[in-house]
Amino acid sequence: MSQNFPIARPGMRIGLLGGSFDPAHQGHAHISRVALRRFGLDQVWWLLSPGNPLKAKGPAPLAARMRRAREVMPDPRIKITDLEQRLGTCFTADTLRALQAHYRQVDFVWLMGADNLIQIDRWDHWQDIFDRMPVGVLARPGVRLRARCSKAARVFAHAKLPGWRSQELAAGPAPRWCFINMPMSSESSTRIRDAGDWKSPAREA
Repeated sequence: MSQNFPIARPGMRIGLLGGSFDPAHQGHAHISRVALRRFGLDQVWWLLSPGNPLKAKGPAPLAARMRRAREVMPDPRIKITDLEQRLGTCFTADTLRALQAHYRQVDFVWLMGADNLIQIDRWDHWQDIFDRMPVGVLARPGVRLRARCSKAARVFAHAKLPGWRSQELAAGPAPRWCFINMPMSSESSTRIRDAGDWKSPAREA
C-alpha cells in the first residue's frame, strides 16, 4: 500500500464521502455517523477534494480544510483523507476506480446527500459510479422529493434497495443503491462561509 494511505483490512466495509468540505461541519459528522449505523459500515473516509470541477471559485487550501475536518470529526471510525490529491484524480469516477485498484479486498460504498443525487447526472462518467460500487444516499433538508424523482433515481430504479434493507447495501454487487431518511441537520458549508465563521489562512489574507 502506498505511503500515508489509510489501512484497511480485507473484507472491511468502508463508506466514501467526497466533497470540498469548505468547511467541514457537524452536518458532515452527522451523516457519517448515520451512514456507519444504517449501512453497517466499519469506517467512513472523507475524501477532501483539491477542487470542485462544478464550482467556479476554488476552495480554501487543502491543509486548512484538513485541520478543520479533524477538529469537527474526532471519531476514530472516520478517516480524514487527501486521497484524491495523492491519487492525482479529479473526477469521482476516476477516484473510485483508483481506490478499488488499491484496495482490492475492501467493500466500498459511495455516500452522498440527496442534493447530490439530483445533480449527479452532470458529473463526469456518473453512471460508472453506480455501476462500480453500491451507493448510499442520505436525506437532506428540502430535497427528498426532487431526489426521488431525479434522473439518476429513474435510470437506476431497478437497482434500488428499500430503506429497511440498508444493512445489505455493502454486501451486494453494483449497481445497487439505497435512500435512507434520517434526522436532518440544516447546517451547510455555504451558510458557515456566508456567516463569516470559516476563516482559513487564505480567506484571511
